[in-house]
Amino acid sequence: MPERTPLYAAQAAAGGKMVDFAGWDMAVQFAGIQAEHTAVRTAAGIFDVSHMGRLRLVGPGAEAFLSRRVCRRIRDMRAGQVRYGLVLADDGTVEDDVLVSREGDHQFHVVVNAGNREKILGLWRPALDSSVALQDLSAEQAMIAVQGPKAPAILAGLGLDPSAQAIYSFRDATWQGYAVRISRTGYTGEDGAELFCPVAAAAPLWAALLAAGAAPCGLGCRDTLRLEAAMPLYGHELDRTVTPVEAGLTFAVDKAGGFIGGERIVAQLKDGPSKRLVGLRMQSKRVPRQGYAVLHAGKPVGTITSGTLSPTLGDAIGMAYVPAAQAAAGTVLTVDVRGQAVEAVVVPLPFYKRKR
Repeated sequence: MPERTPLYAAQAAAGGKMVDFAGWDMAVQFAGIQAEHTAVRTAAGIFDVSHMGRLRLVGPGAEAFLSRRVCRRIRDMRAGQVRYGLVLADDGTVEDDVLVSREGDHQFHVVVNAGNREKILGLWRPALDSSVALQDLSAEQAMIAVQGPKAPAILAGLGLDPSAQAIYSFRDATWQGYAVRISRTGYTGEDGAELFCPVAAAAPLWAALLAAGAAPCGLGCRDTLRLEAAMPLYGHELDRTVTPVEAGLTFAVDKAGGFIGGERIVAQLKDGPSKRLVGLRMQSKRVPRQGYAVLHAGKPVGTITSGTLSPTLGDAIGMAYVPAAQAAAGTVLTVDVRGQAVEAVVVPLPFYKRKR
């Protein structure tokens, strides 16, 4: 039986089509993927992301613990900063991608993917010592993403204005007596924030956001939005077969190493990876789906990790890992779409970038 978030009833009442996602009963769509996608690109949409895992590390050893287990530099973070990073295995491949928030000198908040929460807890708990405590906040803290060009104004109307915050920062506020964290992050390529609140506040906060004009959105448009913005999804672009360097995430790597899996990563930074994640723009409306073969000169060279018909661009797009020799923009490849070779061109990522 799938688990349910504190917003399950509210989403079902709003007409959400519920599906099993990573062991959770989640809304895949409300009005429809196209309409919800457009709402986020042109106005504002809200997503229930309470299925994500939320962990807190506290103690004098917390910084050193995370610095060893996340490949992004942690030591120079200031309180209130948020950074994207990755948890790696010994061989440098990806166990999960995470958001790390520094709450204080000896306290951090970490968001992990829903399907990887138990895995990360299983990796980290045995490594703890008396200098750091690990808390799982997932059952007591809800999470709502508010995304789109009108998101800051909607949030401001509720007293939760993120506009004065830097991107990838957070601040703690109060809404109707509840503590709410406003984290200026997201997974759509648009402006907005992710709100962390007590479970008891989730339904009233969701209702207030809807009343303020935000559209309820499901996982379907969340996927098309993040793909246009070339944001990786664990189980698609990231897994135990790829490294952050191959995924084009070198910005999230501490070049000095010192983290688990760092030896291979530092070597790849120096020598270059043998394969790279690329963007593909199809030369027809045929959509490249995950698992489809990518070919060069008639020979398989890679596999599609994600693909869709882009609602914003009107083109079929996808991402794939291909040999470095075929990764340059302008390279012509083909994708085996159900037995038909369809031409595709390597293009720079992201496919879509909002105007600032």
